[in-house]
Amino acid sequence: MDSISLLTIFASVLALAIAIIGHEIMHGYIAYKYGDMTAKNAGRLSINPISHVDMYGTIIVPALMYFIPMVLGMGSGFLFGWAKPVPINTQTVIKNGGYNAAMQVSLAGIVYNAVLAVFASMLLLSLDQPLQNDSLLYVFFYIFVMKLMLINIVLAIFNLLPIPQFDGAHFLMWLSLKYNMHEVAQTIHKLEPYGMFIAIGVLISPIKDYVLIAPIQFVLRLLLN
Repeated sequence: MDSISLLTIFASVLALAIAIIGHEIMHGYIAYKYGDMTAKNAGRLSINPISHVDMYGTIIVPALMYFIPMVLGMGSGFLFGWAKPVPINTQTVIKNGGYNAAMQVSLAGIVYNAVLAVFASMLLLSLDQPLQNDSLLYVFFYIFVMKLMLINIVLAIFNLLPIPQFDGAHFLMWLSLKYNMHEVAQTIHKLEPYGMFIAIGVLISPIKDYVLIAPIQFVLRLLLN
């Protein structure tokens, strides 16, 4: 494996860690602002990555998604994963801030990813394309910024989908309860045990081209023009 490949792997891992750990911290931080001490007391508002590592979401799934395409001769894969969910006492949040506060907690991670993607795109546009005689440190930084933009775009859009267990569905559930659409909220709640299967179904079906690939391409064009 050449030096550029190694740099790409290290840059991708670092970008993924910043994206998913910050995503979870923001959920806990906004809940904390509404009086919920659960995440803080559990030490989950820390930037220490060890406290946020999920064996499957942070290690196994990203590794499989990145290396399996390489083994199959399909080129390098794409890093995608998640950190250990931050514990939140939603009842405390709702008691202190109502359903609007619960919706803010749901969207906090998505907003973090979106802001980080915009920042990375601005930084990327200010950088020169790396040349063969550029230092490895510069090449690493360029790749890192590019991966940071891509990963955060993917995470923001994917989490916006109203799939049970994901942020978009949580937001929709609290929005439904705010306007007394209890049947919608109950349906989302009942489907939560099947959320991961629904997500996998979306990823392996043609629908992903419309709900994921097309929006990602649109946002990329928007940020890079």
